[in-house]
Amino acid sequence: MTKHAVVIAGGGPTGLMLAGELALAGVDVVIVERRASQDLVGSRSGGLHSRTIEVFDQRGIADRFLAQGQKAQVAGFAGTRLDISDFPTRHPYGLALWQSDIEAILARWVDELRVKIHRGREVTGFKQDDTGVDVQLSDGQLLRADYLVGCDGGRSLVRKDAGIEFPGSDPTTSNLIAQVELVEEPEWGIRQDALGKHALSRLEDGKRVGVMVTERQVGSTTEPTLRDLSEALTAVYGTDYGIHNPTFISRFTDTTRQAAVYRAGRILLAGDAAHIHPPDGGQGLQTGVQDAVNLGWKLAQVVEGISPDTFLHTYQAERHPVAARVLRNTLVQVALRRDDARTKALRDTFAELLAMEEPRRRYAAMMSGLDIHYDLGEGHPLLGRRMPDLDLVTADGPLRVFTLLHHARPALINLREPGSIDITHWTDRVQLVEARYGGPWVLPDLGPVPAPTAVLIRPDGYVAWVGDGTSQRLDEALTTWFGQPRAMPD
Repeated sequence: MTKHAVVIAGGGPTGLMLAGELALAGVDVVIVERRASQDLVGSRSGGLHSRTIEVFDQRGIADRFLAQGQKAQVAGFAGTRLDISDFPTRHPYGLALWQSDIEAILARWVDELRVKIHRGREVTGFKQDDTGVDVQLSDGQLLRADYLVGCDGGRSLVRKDAGIEFPGSDPTTSNLIAQVELVEEPEWGIRQDALGKHALSRLEDGKRVGVMVTERQVGSTTEPTLRDLSEALTAVYGTDYGIHNPTFISRFTDTTRQAAVYRAGRILLAGDAAHIHPPDGGQGLQTGVQDAVNLGWKLAQVVEGISPDTFLHTYQAERHPVAARVLRNTLVQVALRRDDARTKALRDTFAELLAMEEPRRRYAAMMSGLDIHYDLGEGHPLLGRRMPDLDLVTADGPLRVFTLLHHARPALINLREPGSIDITHWTDRVQLVEARYGGPWVLPDLGPVPAPTAVLIRPDGYVAWVGDGTSQRLDEALTTWFGQPRAMPD
């Protein structure tokens, strides 16, 4: 039996990101991934939203993604494009980049952090007790871990074996997506009818065609075949254009489900294992990666004995509502896909509203992930929201806020007189930065907010405490988020 602090089931974007977060904190973590390599067959996510790019920027790896992707205004709601080019962020755009490329970049980063990945194997069962979890792998190997995290997708074995319920709604629509070759010239572009949306697009190689078609029937749970695709195309276009030689064929529906709890003892869930929903708005990968960033530093502190096991309750308290809102907005967008006269009228009305400044800003902030707000109690508008990546001035020269977060360590930025804040009992865990900033404080969803005198930033980039000219309740916030004060020698 091999012992690790954390075993992660699943090496997709969520599992890779979580492994990276834990490795940055010095935690012994291993990934179990059923694929023999990081190669990804099929079409999954097509890009990154602004907040996810910011998250990568916080870790100093955003440039790796930007070098391979194409910047674009990709935020939208129910077919209405939402421009975020005027938002107060270094990344007022989305990034067109296939999930296969996203995973490859994350895998290289994780490899640099020396995380071991058991490839070609999967978790087949586990048993937890008061001190850890015995994890059984498909090749017969047994791992022992303090915690097991299921990042193993919507059909998560970890979730099922942990007995965690997965309530939600059954599908009402079903779509096939594929890459194929054709004999006949097709009707290129997007078509929308009473059945749903359909699209045929020429791929970069000029030989293959990307297909998305809505099926007449809902309910099939088997792997889709070339015959299924042929029948769906014929029902819509009157022909299947002589489809052949598929690279892949897959099916997605508007099934919407969320785990009742994200934790059962020493078992935790993240990403699609915790929530599934339609792809409308491109929010799935983004939500999973940000689950990982929220969980990673918290789990690391528990493993290292800095925080009690109960600290993990904040993971569900913060991330469950975020995913619930994603599920809700995708259901709305699915409802607005319909092409009957009433729905078209409603969709047109939505588009008119979203053209107005305030609705545009609110919905664009939601769809880009820039408006996430964790409920940390009453206080300054920054509390519980993402910390802007400001250009600070320090005694050592200019400093970007996100640079402080590259190693996933919390930071306290003092914008008052140097030496006016004392965190001696936490300096082994929290960076103290004396700085000046004379510019505006603006949040994407709220606009201008009052300038604080100090901010305490968590490793995930969210503000845990805001100074108002005093250090009132700072010790309480430090203890809550980063453990008990260190005893000083006499």
